[in-house]
Amino acid sequence: MKKSDTPILKDLVLVGGGHSHVAVLKRFGMRPLPGVRITMICRDVHTPYSGMLPGLIAGHYTFDEAHIDLRRLSMFAGARFYTDEVVALDTANKLIRCKHRPPVPYDVVSINIGSAPSTAATPGAETHAVPVKPINRFVAHWERMIERVLEREHAPRIGVVGGGAGGVELLLAVQYRLGTLLAEQGRSAAPLEFHLVTDERDILTTHGPGVAAKFRRIFNERGVRLHTNFRVASVRRGEVVSDSGACVELDEILWVTQAGAATWLREAGLGVDAHGFMCVADTLESTSHRNVFGAGDAATVVHHARPKSGVFAVRQGPVLARNLRHALLGKPLRPFRPQKNFLGLISTGDKYAVASRGRWAAEGAYLWIWKDWIDRRFMRKYDHLPEMNEEQRLDLPTGLADKDAIAEISSIAMRCGGCGAKVGATVLSRALSRLEPVDRPDVVVGLHEPDDASVVEVPPGKLMVQSVDSFRAIVDDPYVFGKIAANHSLGDIYAMGGEAQSALAIATVPYGIEAKVEDTLTQLMAGAMEVLREANVALVGGHTSEGAELALGFAVNGLIDRARVLRKVGMRPGDALILTKALGTGTLFAADMRHEAKGRWINAAIDSMLQSNRAAAETLLSHGATSCTDITGFGLLGHLIEMVRPSEVDVELWLDDIPILDGAADTVALGIMSSLQPQNVRLRRAIRNLEEAAKDARYPLLFDPQTAGGLLASVPADRAEDCLAALRQNGYHRSAIVGAVKPQGHQLEPVVIATSSEGSLSR
Repeated sequence: MKKSDTPILKDLVLVGGGHSHVAVLKRFGMRPLPGVRITMICRDVHTPYSGMLPGLIAGHYTFDEAHIDLRRLSMFAGARFYTDEVVALDTANKLIRCKHRPPVPYDVVSINIGSAPSTAATPGAETHAVPVKPINRFVAHWERMIERVLEREHAPRIGVVGGGAGGVELLLAVQYRLGTLLAEQGRSAAPLEFHLVTDERDILTTHGPGVAAKFRRIFNERGVRLHTNFRVASVRRGEVVSDSGACVELDEILWVTQAGAATWLREAGLGVDAHGFMCVADTLESTSHRNVFGAGDAATVVHHARPKSGVFAVRQGPVLARNLRHALLGKPLRPFRPQKNFLGLISTGDKYAVASRGRWAAEGAYLWIWKDWIDRRFMRKYDHLPEMNEEQRLDLPTGLADKDAIAEISSIAMRCGGCGAKVGATVLSRALSRLEPVDRPDVVVGLHEPDDASVVEVPPGKLMVQSVDSFRAIVDDPYVFGKIAANHSLGDIYAMGGEAQSALAIATVPYGIEAKVEDTLTQLMAGAMEVLREANVALVGGHTSEGAELALGFAVNGLIDRARVLRKVGMRPGDALILTKALGTGTLFAADMRHEAKGRWINAAIDSMLQSNRAAAETLLSHGATSCTDITGFGLLGHLIEMVRPSEVDVELWLDDIPILDGAADTVALGIMSSLQPQNVRLRRAIRNLEEAAKDARYPLLFDPQTAGGLLASVPADRAEDCLAALRQNGYHRSAIVGAVKPQGHQLEPVVIATSSEGSLSR
């Protein structure tokens, strides 16, 4: 992740991960604009390249070959990546409203969200048809569809509604892939039925007549049934019905009709065309609102209307990047000049393609080879990112800041230490005023009181349990980081068997002008407050200051019955060891910093860190847990040793049964470890069979420091399976029995590493 000590002056927000925006990220990564904070908001962490989608469906490309990793690209650009879906644009207040997070402010916003086949106008289509866009959702449906087809005894009828290039390519790709898979099973694809339905007089009407003729011949050769002049009036389970009453019976209905626009574009007051797509000038700036840009399928260039095609989105990318930079600097914008004709290469499912340009057409296997070369060359630009200097100090360009901002920048350069480093009272009060802490009767003086400290009551018969945790941000989204930090800090209370009562926050927010500091603090504490509210924990105060990096922690107070106290000491021979979450956050986020982790790995790790240990602790207690701890900075082995030695027992760990997060084995194999790993590895002397254990590929993960990791507990062996089943039923799907407690034999080397549990414990 790039670091800069220049203050944040303006926010550029990219909504959507379309082809134009990947070019914007790459160009801003290669040439940063100091003082500008870039935020990418996208529902999916991997964006598909439309040119390779038919090849992906046909099985010619893997998922990674056909997708661009937006998180990795955002890291390269120094951009924050927010996994969310935009639902509204507030142009009056310059706010972007999302489905699952607080509003995101912008100074300049660009929209490249693509389009989706319009199903709303056709009764039954939303229920019984599967739109090809969003592509990621379609790919997931496609995998399930493959399973259904291969499991069926009778051959299904598969239909595509839409006679453009997208529909034709999709149908032929589906036919090829299913035929290949059935052949691998020794089955014939002949009984499968394939139908293409279009309301046009012919297929591919936006291309020359020679192209349509070639595909009609291919359809005839491959047994595809073509239904032209068939205007779908309704879709019912198992059939599409035309406006004349004709029916085509189908088991799978794939929808690739004319693209539809997101409704929030019109609702935002943006100028839109007759189909709801935002209208942009030649500069790609909205015709109705300054500093709002659009590209790709989401926008219509009013003076140069073109079909909705990824070709134009790709070519708009460099122009969009330049004009976004100019808009931020107050410089004149430059026009985008689209070509009138473009070369289309339409694949036929197998490694064969038809070329189209104007009225010219050609076909052949060599054209697919050419298309494959073009597509792979495009993807290489985003797969192989150049190494960049992580530490940057860059001068602020002229035009980025007005007089008031310049004055604020001067004051940032002279920031004081001590209490002078605190966030200003006005900024702090505005941010905190939006928070609604849990109203607990045992909190006498809390967050919104003017007093110098909080006052909480300890009910009779209860003990107080206290813990504190704080660390630097490991994700670039302050809202998500706030949730992770709060969840991590609560872990110690739950590991002791306690109920969290109140929390004090300790936050450090990066330097910036007042509005940017306020937004970061608001996002940060909104995420934390969401977790605290779910846990019924009252935020009663804290301390907030400015610093070089975003950091957050909490001092947490909890309540506990004396009889319910779970401690690290207490393991008994014969107990089973249960781990409630998978390992690997340390190596994954170390890889993320080096741009070596896939976005889906990081998203899965974040999901794991956001899962509370509260219900897990209750489950372990109800099944007679004899000891417990949460796995954090010292790694699994470090925290296990803290349990083993005071309990005066030995343990056997089963490497094959230890759950690990997706991608963790890959990053460990690359030699990428957390910076804390070397210190944790010093604990290896506690392993009895060290030389043998170190040969296992999973061995390094024993020392991997975890953030918001799971609980490790000892449970009586005769209750372990029931406990494991209950954990999984409560949502801890990666929980596992990972070892057994043995009588003490070696005080200095109490841990034995085994490959599996065979013969060690009745499972």
